[in-house]
Amino acid sequence: MLRCIAIDDEDLALELLEDYIGKIGYLELVALFDNAIDAVSILQEQQIDLVFVDIQMPGLTGLQFIQSLEEKPLFILVTAYEQYALEGFNLNVVDYLVKPVPFDRFLKACNKAKELHQLRSRNPKEEDQPDYLFVYVDYSHTRINFSDIVWIEGLKDYIRIHLKSTSRPLVARMSMKSMEEQLPPSLFMRIQKSYIVAKGAITAIRKNSVFIGNKELPVGENYKDQVSIFLGKQLE
Repeated sequence: MLRCIAIDDEDLALELLEDYIGKIGYLELVALFDNAIDAVSILQEQQIDLVFVDIQMPGLTGLQFIQSLEEKPLFILVTAYEQYALEGFNLNVVDYLVKPVPFDRFLKACNKAKELHQLRSRNPKEEDQPDYLFVYVDYSHTRINFSDIVWIEGLKDYIRIHLKSTSRPLVARMSMKSMEEQLPPSLFMRIQKSYIVAKGAITAIRKNSVFIGNKELPVGENYKDQVSIFLGKQLE
């Protein structure tokens, strides 16, 4: 369950957010606010996992509100202004929704927030986590350092792990989902159903592709938003 609040100075916008949130079973609406200043205290007093916030509001804008917080929950920006998208992504918001927001687009953003919250809960302090994993390869449990991984390719029931240390990839019988769950999201990003890449290995990004050196990997339609967040701007 994600405990959430919504902040918007327009009554109709708040009513719509309240209605949308009520339709999603894993969201619990804690409070509604017509300004960001009043919302600060509840973040200090209660556990809030997700905040829906407008940008242009009197007193304190949505972007200023996010920047003012030391401990930040997840944020979804809901605004009538497209021009602030880059600033929003630079603040690592989950998603940027432009009014009027259809419910299916709202649900997609919430699903993304749910996934990120689950990752945070699974790895609350990544610095305390090991910097390697063991993968069963050629009848042995083989240690692979995260820093050695360049990209991973899914092949039905197998995965192929491309490493810096060797030109020959390791082949292991496991699913991409299982592999993704063992990788720290701060270092790795899934860009397509069949590809996970090391963020530090990315050399270029185009509309539908991520490049690792001369290797071009396709970006799946369902993964463009998280590539945009990593890039800091919307893919064009």
